[in-house]
Amino acid sequence: MLQFFAKYKKFAIVMVILSAVILYIFYTLLKPEPSLPIYQPTMVDNTLVDSTVQFVKKYHKIADFKLVNQNGDTITQKDYPGIYVADFFFTTCQTICPIMTEHMVQIQEKLKNNPKVKLLSHTVIPATDTVAQLKRYAIEKGVNDAQWNLVTGPKKEIYELARKSYLAVKTAGNGDKYDMIHTENFMLIDSEKRIRGFYDGTDPEAIEQLLEDIAILQQIESRVYD
Repeated sequence: MLQFFAKYKKFAIVMVILSAVILYIFYTLLKPEPSLPIYQPTMVDNTLVDSTVQFVKKYHKIADFKLVNQNGDTITQKDYPGIYVADFFFTTCQTICPIMTEHMVQIQEKLKNNPKVKLLSHTVIPATDTVAQLKRYAIEKGVNDAQWNLVTGPKKEIYELARKSYLAVKTAGNGDKYDMIHTENFMLIDSEKRIRGFYDGTDPEAIEQLLEDIAILQQIESRVYD
């Protein structure tokens, strides 16, 4: 009996290895490709969405914009041709903004060798967040100008971007038509200007998920565009 098994030992080992390879191939073929949702206004809390777009179910994209960054340079969608992370903040905020900014700095560090992904932070108080103030804040926080823009501009334009495009801020309800209360949300935007994810910018675990989703989105886009 031992001689019989010894005779076919090599054959058995080969079969075991071959079976493992076949199982791995089947698993790989059957495993679904990673994906991310494409967010539409109907999928988001109505308090964050302007009434004019609350019932939009498809084809939602970030509108064109023309804002000014911490260096006084004009920033448009042409400066963001690929994937980016966006948020809303103001420099004198003492509650959630410092945490959000610190997490955005961490994201910047993680992506320093990934120039295809950029960051974009919009002030919700442009009257006080001037170019000079944004520059001071950028220097203090260690913003890399090549990858991360802090932008200001007309309050109406920022308001409409926030509520009609990024679906990211609430209104204060104080009678000011363009008043805004920003949320802790970070938004992941793809190369087609669609929202692919919302993340709590104050939550370290959400930041880790955002970084994982950036990698997934790059894989998705490489299959589509490469």
